[in-house]
Parts: sequence; C-alpha cells; structure tokens
Amino acid sequence: MKQNLSIGWIGTGVMGTSMLGHLNSAGYKCTVFSRTKSKAEKLLKSGVNWADSPADVAAVSDVVFTIVGFPKDVHEVYFGEKGILEQAKPAAILVDMTTTEPSLAVEIYKAAKARGANALDAPVSGGDVGAKNATLSIMAGGDKATFDKVLPLLELMGKQIVFQGKAGSGQHTKMCNQITIAGTMIGVCESLLYGHKAGLDLPTMLSSISGGAAGCWTLDNLAPRMVNRNFDPGFFVEHFIKDMGIALKEAEQMGLSLPGLALVKQLYLAVQAQGHGKLGTHALMLALERISGV
Repeated sequence: MKQNLSIGWIGTGVMGTSMLGHLNSAGYKCTVFSRTKSKAEKLLKSGVNWADSPADVAAVSDVVFTIVGFPKDVHEVYFGEKGILEQAKPAAILVDMTTTEPSLAVEIYKAAKARGANALDAPVSGGDVGAKNATLSIMAGGDKATFDKVLPLLELMGKQIVFQGKAGSGQHTKMCNQITIAGTMIGVCESLLYGHKAGLDLPTMLSSISGGAAGCWTLDNLAPRMVNRNFDPGFFVEHFIKDMGIALKEAEQMGLSLPGLALVKQLYLAVQAQGHGKLGTHALMLALERISGV
C-alpha cells in the first residue's frame, strides 16, 4: 500500500498503542480516537492526529483499524451515534482487530458493503509482547482481495498473517486460539504449583521442560512472569473471560461440548471474583494457589 494512505485507529489499550505506533513509524498519516485521550498522549506526541469520535476518524481515513474491549464496544464504535459507518468513505477498508463475536463480524462486513466500503475481521494473538515486537499472529476473514490490499499494513504489526476465509472466519480462528490457550494455561500453572510443592528450583525446571515436548509460548513468556510474581497484563483476565464465553456460546450453537474450556472459564471467574480482572491471564495461578492453600 502507498504511504499517502490515511490510516485511522480506534483503541489505545495494552496492544493498540504499540500496533498504531508501528504504522506511524512507517510514515503513514495516522489519526486516532480513544475513549480516554490520555492513553493516546504518547502517540499524539509522536505525530499522530487526534479525532473526537470514531466517525471523525472514518471521515479522514482510507483504512480504519479498531481494537477495543468487548462486543458491545465494537458495536458502538461501528453502529453507534458518531460511529465509523456514519462517515466511512466509499471504498474504505474497515479492519476490526478486536476479538469479538463471529456474527458481529459478519454484520459489520454486510453494513460496510452496503455503504460501498469493505471490512475484515482480523483478530490477533501474541499479547503485549507481540504487539511491541510486531510479531503478532493475525487471522483474517472477509474478501481475499480486501485482505491482499491491507496485507502490507498488517505486515507492519504481525509476523504470522493468514487469510482464513469468508467474513467471521478470522473470529472463529481466534476462538480456536483461545480454546488452546485456556487448556495450555491451566497446564502451565499446575506444573509450576507441582514443581513448587516438590521443592524444585522453578527456573531450572522450566529450562528443561520448555526445551521438550511441553515447549510453548506460554511457558516461554508467561511462566517466568508467574515465577517472578509479575501479573501485569499482556492480556486482561476480564477480556479472556469474554473470549471464552464467546467460544462456549458458539460451541453450544454447533452442538459441541467443550468441558475443558468450561472448567477453565469457571476458574477464571474465580480470579475475577477475587478482584484480579485487570491482571494478565497468567493470574489464573492466583486462583489455583488459593484452592491448594499455597
């Protein structure tokens, strides 16, 4: 894509700030809106322009990216008063990178088409580390031609970028990702609890198992944080609960039973009930420690 394109961005959370920063650093003219303007101050100081609403972002942008919190936030950003679809340019590309409901992705896609624009659902995986290092995994649904047009921009934010198919397919793929993470997270937490009770030196234990069949991203990136009692968010507990809820709802509609996912969601609800909803997903350890009295 040509750098004279105008880029719009909505959402400056744990990941969005870094992702927009990469586009800005690449020389694109960028405009941002966030519900809390102070969260965008670093970006504004680096040359990103401010807009007062999602509609104002859309009015000046050829491509609009969104990465917000919950499905209700996505719906408001696109369909609400002063929403993106109120002012989206004909032929604009709207890219929602929030993890949200596949049905909402299809709704946005159809509404964009009705306006003469195009839309992709392109949720991401990789947390704050992936966002900062531009190594995110990005899974996209929509029209292949639209994906091809926006791919150079996605390549500034991610390393593994895969077109999954029709609208909603990106979100369905992200559900597969979250189901896998849920099972992996409880395994990593229980492994560390076992190692602690067995009297092992946990970093030494991790150096062994991370190099074998148990090796995974969670062991490499989050297990050391747990050992160091650093539960700062790369991805919020409350957002993960939202994602698991979406996956379970979709599974129910498909007639699938996912008992492992249902169990992990219940444990995460305990984490949230203990007041840790704004911590990182690896704070699952806190609930498991309480159960075992560790």
